[in-house]
Amino acid sequence: MKYLSLFIDTTLELAQHKLRTLLTLLGMIFGVGAVIAMLNIGEGAEREAMKMIDSMGLYNLIVNAKEFDEKELKEQRKHSAGLSLRDAEVAHDSLPFITAFAAQKNIETYHIFSQYNNSDSRAVGVSANYFQLSHFELFQGRALNQADEQNFAQVALLGANTAKQLFPLGDALGQQIKINHLWFEVIGILQAPYLKKKEFQGVKLGNEQNQVFIPLSTALHRFESGLLDSEVSSLKLAIDKSVDPIVAAQALEHLLKNRHSDIDDFELVIPAALLAQQKQTQQIFNIVMSCVAGISLLVGGIGIMNIMLATVLERTKEIGLLRAVGATQKDIRVQFIAESFTISILGGLLGVVFGIGLSEIISMYSQWAVSWSMTAIVLSFSICALVGLIFGVYPAIKASQLDPIEALQSD
Repeated sequence: MKYLSLFIDTTLELAQHKLRTLLTLLGMIFGVGAVIAMLNIGEGAEREAMKMIDSMGLYNLIVNAKEFDEKELKEQRKHSAGLSLRDAEVAHDSLPFITAFAAQKNIETYHIFSQYNNSDSRAVGVSANYFQLSHFELFQGRALNQADEQNFAQVALLGANTAKQLFPLGDALGQQIKINHLWFEVIGILQAPYLKKKEFQGVKLGNEQNQVFIPLSTALHRFESGLLDSEVSSLKLAIDKSVDPIVAAQALEHLLKNRHSDIDDFELVIPAALLAQQKQTQQIFNIVMSCVAGISLLVGGIGIMNIMLATVLERTKEIGLLRAVGATQKDIRVQFIAESFTISILGGLLGVVFGIGLSEIISMYSQWAVSWSMTAIVLSFSICALVGLIFGVYPAIKASQLDPIEALQSD
């Protein structure tokens, strides 16, 4: 009851100077709001990065065949046949940390259509375990399997966007689609991942939703390919989680360069390294934004000290009267610290609301991902309360040290 009464008295005192109190609150509101918005955006960016990396596979190494003009390609093919299934098999047999692999072959797609509509999607041939290594989820039907691979089956798995284009009514399973000159039966549809960005650290993502997947054997044997083209367009190799991806990538690169006669006709993508780079960038962003938010809170704290010092001057007679009727120095200190603490609490609460609103506005106009973080709210509110408490101590001490007789005689 004592603390409740103190809080009520403090609030009533602050309410007598509404405009001055509001102006003092603004520093705390902006500081807390900035901290919450910054941490929410940082949390959202980290979760978005994890979703993107998950689509590539954190413990995967991706090898892509490079594209060259015809003249360069002819010269390179004198020394290297390009990326092949044999590369993956040799890597799997030679490097003990590679646990599995999958391959992809891009098909030169002229047209894809169903009885309902056509699509500008691209057809690709993939190994049976491609979807396991890529962590893609199925929305309907089944994935490609080893039997499809062995039988050169004419079956297809559709990306979510491709399925909507070809089958607007949503009845894709069991239907027939035509890719170039061949008909395929639809056996499954991929789940569309919720990704706000289509690129991560220079690597394009989300293309699978605009693709048609068929067995790799079917793609290699039933579709034409350029004489100088690589056997496969990319390889995805899963590595043991206990091995450093950077070290694994160096060993794989060395092996492939030996097999390709040191011809630079492939590029290596390391999802784990991309994630580390993203985290480092995000950490720098967080530090900069934390400094800005901290300065704002510091300014707010100075504002609280300023108003409390002004309050001491205004209420000198009141302080003298309180001391005359028996109030101790401790009572005076508690009263003034309570007022500065109340300002910081109110500023913190309003700052939380402002921070949530600011996060939504930033997300809406910049298309950045935002994830609510209770840690951000508690941390920023606690810092705000601590700032109010610290900056209120000096004015409280100064008020408590006033001489009662001189205070009563002041104008």
